[in-house]
Amino acid sequence: MPDRRHALPRPAPTPRGQSSALDVEFAALTDLGRVRTNNEDYFGHVVPDSPERATSHGWLFVLADGVGGHNRGEVASRITVESVLAGFRASPAVNSFESLLIRLVKEANTEVYEAGIAAGPAGAGMSTTVVLCAVRHDRVYVAHVGDSRCYLIRNGTIKSLTRDHTVANEQLRLGLISAGQAGPITRHALSRSIGSELFVNVESGIFAVLPGDTLLLCSDGLHGAVPDSKIASTVASATDLDSAARNLIDLANQLSGDDNVTVQLARVRGVERMGVYRGRPYKLR
Repeated sequence: MPDRRHALPRPAPTPRGQSSALDVEFAALTDLGRVRTNNEDYFGHVVPDSPERATSHGWLFVLADGVGGHNRGEVASRITVESVLAGFRASPAVNSFESLLIRLVKEANTEVYEAGIAAGPAGAGMSTTVVLCAVRHDRVYVAHVGDSRCYLIRNGTIKSLTRDHTVANEQLRLGLISAGQAGPITRHALSRSIGSELFVNVESGIFAVLPGDTLLLCSDGLHGAVPDSKIASTVASATDLDSAARNLIDLANQLSGDDNVTVQLARVRGVERMGVYRGRPYKLR
């Protein structure tokens, strides 16, 4: 049986004495699951190619999950990730990193929306989720649309840095239903996605990171099957990030397997402590 998994290629290690204080290792894996015949998940990353780029841009990780049951979901996820990666590589250094990520997501939304129109009837409803995080200095910048998630795992505890954009979650937030009243349709139906409309509302946030923190980006094939506490313990018990990625996917397939499942793991081994004065960052001694 052919291997259905695809791993993230490893970059060459940065020579000693040429890296910034920010130090990140990462791994990723995607799998069809036990039911689907095609993989609508897509992911990518940008690794800084110089100490200057590490300081100005840091590391970027992106994951998209094409909306199941809609035409060309795999096309929507690929366009979204490739658009974000290209825009990030081409962007100059900016002070407002959060604004940069929001702009990249909105530009990707426009590309997917226009691609759907250009495809005619075959592109009707073409859409995807997206979650991206950039690790720079001593912060992680997160932007997302849909229900793909970004978690922060610290000292064995796990916290979601994103909020699912689903019909059920919006109704719960507004007090229209209780936690146990969401049906199977509203539980999975997205309240917003990339490509479904010309304009999209992007949610974002900025969070502090510490040495030893692990960031996890995943599609709902993982978090829809595996409880958060089990995700955290699986990552904590793995010998390395590659093993953690494999173990998470194996667990998702054991407990469900009815969806594609993709994980990206980034462990922060060192940070560059920064302060801000009049909107400009400076290194703390």
